[in-house]
Amino acid sequence: MNLQKFKERLSSLKKKGYVPSTRKGPTGVGHTLETHLGLKENNVALPDLIEAEIKAHRSDSNNMITLFTFNRKVWQLPPLEAVKKYGSLDKNGRKGLYYTMSLKPNSAGLFLHITNQDISVRHISGTIIATWSLEKLAETFIRKMPALVLVSAFVEERGGKEWFHFYRAQLLRGTSPALLADQFKAENILVDLRLHDKGTMARNHGTGFRTYESKLPYLFKKIMDI
Repeated sequence: MNLQKFKERLSSLKKKGYVPSTRKGPTGVGHTLETHLGLKENNVALPDLIEAEIKAHRSDSNNMITLFTFNRKVWQLPPLEAVKKYGSLDKNGRKGLYYTMSLKPNSAGLFLHITNQDISVRHISGTIIATWSLEKLAETFIRKMPALVLVSAFVEERGGKEWFHFYRAQLLRGTSPALLADQFKAENILVDLRLHDKGTMARNHGTGFRTYESKLPYLFKKIMDI
């Protein structure tokens, strides 16, 4: 579907007001939008041939999504050593680094440090655990999500069923290292460490870079209502 056809169908859907969800559960909002717009694939072709992913969300939702994972050549301290020194035990007695990092040190003394060039996980002792170039993160973000159409919906519950009013769509494009640095500082982008001790090595499930659905527009340079 091209952008003009998407705009026409969305305009018709907006005029309908509230429509019943076509599926129960968290994916109901996206499935309802796709059903009413006749979308077979969850993207829109833009005029410059770039495909924009479509993301529907509930306006009052505080759900989080993973933007991407990135681990290549970032570890300053060997991962297994980091787990053994700073990890905590899970319910199975396995030591791991399963932390959502913030600017304030956590119980293990780890925190997120941000400069204009990079972000890093550090220990209060001064040890640098891992470092990510903001330029590389921006490149990864744009490669994963060159453009996004974010469709917002008001929600009502009627007789135990959700009804959605799709009232706004925004075309989001582009980012920059400086913009991402600001969003890390505002904690609109969170860093999830996800690795554990597997005996002779650390099993890494991928460091996740995540955000709240409602914060997605803040991560892009260009925002246009459509």
